[in-house]
Amino acid sequence: MKVRMSGDDRRELVLAAATRAFSRGGYAGTSTDAVAKEAGVSQPYVVRIFGTKLALFLEVLERSCDRIREAFEAVLAEAPFDPDDDDDWSRLGLAYTELLRDRDLLMVMMHGFSAGDVDEIARCSRQGMSRIFATVRATGCPDERAQEFIAQGMLLNVMLSMRATEHLDEDADLAALTTCAFGDALPFVLSPIS
Repeated sequence: MKVRMSGDDRRELVLAAATRAFSRGGYAGTSTDAVAKEAGVSQPYVVRIFGTKLALFLEVLERSCDRIREAFEAVLAEAPFDPDDDDDWSRLGLAYTELLRDRDLLMVMMHGFSAGDVDEIARCSRQGMSRIFATVRATGCPDERAQEFIAQGMLLNVMLSMRATEHLDEDADLAALTTCAFGDALPFVLSPIS
């Protein structure tokens, strides 16, 4: 007997499929038909749920940014955070490193940040970055420390989006940069997701 999915479950199925599809093709290179095929539903069904490709992409991008913010909020909620304690920054960094293993999340953000010529996407990207920055600032650190932390995360995003971690043996300088950027987290990022 086949169990019928609820509307919320089908919506989540389409959002997960859209994340995968947009991570590969970006906003401009992904159609609602490609999302529908990825989800195993009809294209009119995708449009009926989300209205437009833009609305769907915005929701996927916002959810990606929210996942990062929520991961940081969880770290801040689990124990007191001392902005002068390197161990506390390591806890925050580890939460981000765990998210980096989700290539779809990473690539959706990269595509969103680079699609600034679409006003709504640029606005969503700015809002997502602003919320992430506000969460890091909630540690009580100076703005410069929050900016450095986010800049390091963006460097990791760029390194992963160009698949630098998969090609360490091809270029000694790139390998040195990658190793330096990821530090102790490199083996974790390289390990398969279980």
